[in-house]
Amino acid sequence: MKTITATLVYLWRNGVAGREFLMIHRGGRPEDFHSGKWNGLGGKLEGQESPWEGAAREVCEESGLVITPDRLRWWGMLHFPNFKPHKQEDWWCCVLTAELTHAEGISIAEGSRVSDEGTLHWVPEERMLGLNLWEGDRSFLPRILAGEALFGTLRYEHGALSAVKLQ
Repeated sequence: MKTITATLVYLWRNGVAGREFLMIHRGGRPEDFHSGKWNGLGGKLEGQESPWEGAAREVCEESGLVITPDRLRWWGMLHFPNFKPHKQEDWWCCVLTAELTHAEGISIAEGSRVSDEGTLHWVPEERMLGLNLWEGDRSFLPRILAGEALFGTLRYEHGALSAVKLQ
């Protein structure tokens, strides 16, 4: 089994009706394992990157926003054993958040496409759990939204969530 270390970043801004989160609707590539799903930004760490450095790079690649690593707040780790069985990959995801300033927040146009990953959308906090997320995201997202740190394991079998253990 190959171990992949990655980041999962939830960027947010204060909108007129409360917090809004920058989400990517993955649909850019039909062969994408996440196609059709909504995700925070992020991806695999490269070389000797720290989770903060990798998260900042991924945010820039997927949104065009330049965020310095010191602005990212660590919330925990999630383990996805055998998440991509066709590649024999175990994933460890470092979960981080950052608040965007008003100027940064308006620089992302609704439905814009910065990379081939998908389209970017501002999603009001109260609508987050209604999106077509990975099933396990509904287990940990409420904790992230509430500002609670976490450590957990989410196991999928044949694309369906089979076990969740969060601490």
